[in-house]
Amino acid sequence: MVPPPKLFRSLLTALVRGGVPAAAAGLAGCTSLYFPPPPHAPLLTQKSEFYGSVSTNQQNNFAFQGAYAFADHLAAAGTFSSLHRSKGDKTQNFDFAEASVGYFTRLPDKRVLEVYLGAGGGSTDRTERNPEQLTTRRLEGSLSKVFVQVNYASKKKRSVHIGHHDFPLSYGTALRLSYVQLNNFRIDGLGQAPIGNVIFEPITFTRVQLAGPFQLQLMSGQAFGFHPNDYLKAANSVFQLGLIIGLGGSNSWKPGAH
Repeated sequence: MVPPPKLFRSLLTALVRGGVPAAAAGLAGCTSLYFPPPPHAPLLTQKSEFYGSVSTNQQNNFAFQGAYAFADHLAAAGTFSSLHRSKGDKTQNFDFAEASVGYFTRLPDKRVLEVYLGAGGGSTDRTERNPEQLTTRRLEGSLSKVFVQVNYASKKKRSVHIGHHDFPLSYGTALRLSYVQLNNFRIDGLGQAPIGNVIFEPITFTRVQLAGPFQLQLMSGQAFGFHPNDYLKAANSVFQLGLIIGLGGSNSWKPGAH
């Protein structure tokens, strides 16, 4: 019997070695007010299938995601992402929600392909302080976003053997292109012009089957901003670890399926 802590460490090692580069989850620049939520990748296969996930990263940026196939080949998905943290020199608050509709299909080799169109919005603020804990600058605003995203499952599969158990692995890719705008932008209460940026996020993920409908997922990639600016920088790494559940779908593409 493998002790649970050792089992978790072994599974995490297998996820990282299984094809997802473990990028450092550093923030893009010290003044960025946008923290991209992780792309959702439900990989639905049939009507009435449900997908849900909860994930986080080293920055305590939590994301809750869900998707439901309301018709053959058609689905709706949603994401809520939240980051609230306070350090000695700054406090950051970020709340963001997305909704999308998409098309999914099975490819001839039984893999899954999805295309989603969506929009989102939220609020963001940052308070900076000096060593005496006096506020030196406050930035705040609202965010809006539109995006298109493509997901597909890889044919590559393998298993990791731990103790007396085999844990099947599967892999996939998500490509998201977004236009994000910072609105109602204020610095120390003074209004600023809106700022926009086009952001491209190529993401890969590895999933390991735990038990029943539950899987552990490691998502990693990069976010690239096409228009450099001080407040919507997006050249930060994406690194999310989460738990996902899938109910009611076909398992032919999933770990351990043949």
